[in-house]
Amino acid sequence: MPHFEEVIYSNGYQKLPEKSSAALEYARQAQRLAHLRPSQENDETGSTQAAQAKFVTPLDPVVETQNGGRLPAVPVDEAAELNRLRDQLDGYEIPRSPPRGAVRQGRDGMTYGARLQSPPAPASRSDVEEQKHAPDAPLTEAVPVSRTNPLFPPLPMYGPPSLMRTVQCYFFRSVSSVLSLGFLIAIVIGCIADAVPRIIRYTRRVMLLQNPEYDRPFYTEEKQRAQERRAAEKAWIHQRSKGTHTPSGEKGLYNEKTRQPPQDGAFVPTEGGPDPLVVDVGYYARRVGLDAETFEVETEDGFIIELWHIFNPRDYQKPAPSSYKMHGPDVFKTSRDDPRFAETQPFPDGKKKYPVLMMHGLLQCAGAFCTNDDDSLAFYLAKSGYDVWLGNNRCGFTPKHTLLTYDDPRMWAWNIRQMGVLDLAALISRVLAETGFPKLALIAHSQGTTQTFVALAKEQRPDIGEKISVFCALAPAAYAGPLIGKMYFKVMQTVTPAMFRLIFGIHAFIPLMMQAHHIIPAHFYGWLGYHVFSFLFSWSDTRWDRGLRDRMFQWAPVYVSAESMRWWLGRECFAKQKCILATREEGRLEDLEDEEDDELIRKLYVDREPHVSQRRKLQRNLTSFHCATPTHVHHDRTRGKYAWYNNQFPPLALWVCGADDLVDGRRLLRRFDRGREPHVRIVHKKIIEGYEHLDVIWAMDAIEKVGKEVREVIWRTVEPESAKVCRVPIGCERPLEEDPDVNKDVPMLHSGGRLRMASISEVPTIAAKKAGATIREVDENERPVADANETNIDVSRERDGEHDYLRQEEKVFGKPLNEPVFTDLQEKENPLG
Repeated sequence: MPHFEEVIYSNGYQKLPEKSSAALEYARQAQRLAHLRPSQENDETGSTQAAQAKFVTPLDPVVETQNGGRLPAVPVDEAAELNRLRDQLDGYEIPRSPPRGAVRQGRDGMTYGARLQSPPAPASRSDVEEQKHAPDAPLTEAVPVSRTNPLFPPLPMYGPPSLMRTVQCYFFRSVSSVLSLGFLIAIVIGCIADAVPRIIRYTRRVMLLQNPEYDRPFYTEEKQRAQERRAAEKAWIHQRSKGTHTPSGEKGLYNEKTRQPPQDGAFVPTEGGPDPLVVDVGYYARRVGLDAETFEVETEDGFIIELWHIFNPRDYQKPAPSSYKMHGPDVFKTSRDDPRFAETQPFPDGKKKYPVLMMHGLLQCAGAFCTNDDDSLAFYLAKSGYDVWLGNNRCGFTPKHTLLTYDDPRMWAWNIRQMGVLDLAALISRVLAETGFPKLALIAHSQGTTQTFVALAKEQRPDIGEKISVFCALAPAAYAGPLIGKMYFKVMQTVTPAMFRLIFGIHAFIPLMMQAHHIIPAHFYGWLGYHVFSFLFSWSDTRWDRGLRDRMFQWAPVYVSAESMRWWLGRECFAKQKCILATREEGRLEDLEDEEDDELIRKLYVDREPHVSQRRKLQRNLTSFHCATPTHVHHDRTRGKYAWYNNQFPPLALWVCGADDLVDGRRLLRRFDRGREPHVRIVHKKIIEGYEHLDVIWAMDAIEKVGKEVREVIWRTVEPESAKVCRVPIGCERPLEEDPDVNKDVPMLHSGGRLRMASISEVPTIAAKKAGATIREVDENERPVADANETNIDVSRERDGEHDYLRQEEKVFGKPLNEPVFTDLQEKENPLG
């Protein structure tokens, strides 16, 4: 390694002693990447100059400041230069190089991953100026050269505050506030125009003395639940008037003297009455006999995010108040010797609860999993016996950072990559530290699946997969659906990055929406939120409990960065490529390959299992997970050469919405079915026909179609060592080969004490048939339907003689019964698997 004996300046060359030269260059680079300028520092802040760069991954360096803080959004080249100069100053003969990560080859010839091996010194300072890295450069041009995945363009680089930068920030915020307000007004006008035909149809039916709600598939069930909620509210008010706080007259808390929970019931509500529509997970948890607590988690780049823990107050003792604070930025470092290790799991072996982390979708927070009372997925799993944790991404409702403030543009220089590589890792690390388990189950919806799929890519941070026992993806968002072709999304794709920053700013994306949340009455805010998002994303509340709809939209939107939305909607990334990890050209080549497969399948395919129950499919899928030989893996070395993932990817279960226009889950299933991901092991997959994007978490029958399967998939994939120390979740007591006891399930508090139905199933209505809706076919052996809108009970059991039917097929097709076959797919044109 040659010694650097001269420093190159923009005005020419100047000879300096080697040590002085290195110190000067290092000081300049440290100031360039500092939190504050030296003149802005004081005794309270300490020195905020950059000390060194820490590479979280080969693509994700963060700056460690002299006072111990961390700064995000540092280009790889800049971080490598800082470390090179520091090593030179410290006298190392061979300065350290950035870590070399995995490199993935794309089918279209693209190379993905970190390719920077050593930081070459620039030929002249003018070259750096041409790259427009200077902190005072115009913010629209402050885009560094960063060698990352082509699907993730470089983020803007902003230096420490200066007068020029402050003026520029105020300019962007002022202009974007006006332009984004115009954008919102245009959306509202479009929403109103789109609603006019529906209003006319609704009014016409009312004038004809018809019930406009009668055709809703769960109309009878909705009415029943609304009546039960009103009765529960009246009972709560009546009991409060007598001076009691719970229906049983006690608070349902842990008894410190006997160190035992109360024994007069499993879950006792400690909140009730009319719903005030508050943004408080703990409040809604207490309405169903649970409770929640908030932990602060620090990411490796200094963001402070919230982690919510759902617990049963009758068998849980809260840790010390200091336990809720941050543990520091480093992840997966907590050892068994740490006094904070497993603080939330003080139970003896055999009574512990297996941890589950849930990640939310775009523009939402984790409260979206807690809106349906007992039918909320988070509460259902908690009552089933799991230790449920709800993860939120950076900023959320309250943007926080250890160093940066809301006004600093560096706080908003992030997109989906940082949410996956940094936020997800920090949340998983904290849950494992709090529970003491080596792995956890991950449930993600929509954008939560996106950040996970991105983070687990072989060139990103695949080692996270070793901390996940199973990844349950609800409405997985890896490929764009037909909605991306709508006119307003196409218009967004024509906007240049500079114009996008001018319209939406360089801070939060349309912060006016979050400010309106504090001003507009909650019920009207929920009504407005539903109609605006319904217009934008083409979903409806057909399968939701409309009485809870206003509550659902109290949890959205939250603060997200304009850069994050540019990744989703801009002209460079997801909206253009229509995929999170592959270019448009790769997608075209895959389509040609799929067409060849389809042509072959049309000639050979026979529908072998038209009558196999969903329960039987789940059993076989989970059985394949324990097989010594994964016979379902499609061994195609040519296709597997361009795989996104390596063998660190965790077992995967997918629930795809059959009527989802926002994302294309079927295409993702084809990717796994057709050998493009040989290292991904699918333990369960299912297409739920008729379901829209949010139905997997909000539909009235989501627990029956999704929740129960998720509960069993998690337990059946737990490692044996962890299963030994855990209590068996409700509904999983019987062996996999046996059907669960439909009469033994989670108790219902806000449903009149009724047993949970074995399966809520919508039945055909005249209006639904005319609309072409996908309706469950009613078997001739089922009981007759008394009313076209009545909720029916469909026990999930195998029919008599089903095994005989399959054994006969075994003779015909020569395939053993116990061989793992994945046949949840309903699309006949792509039936591989």
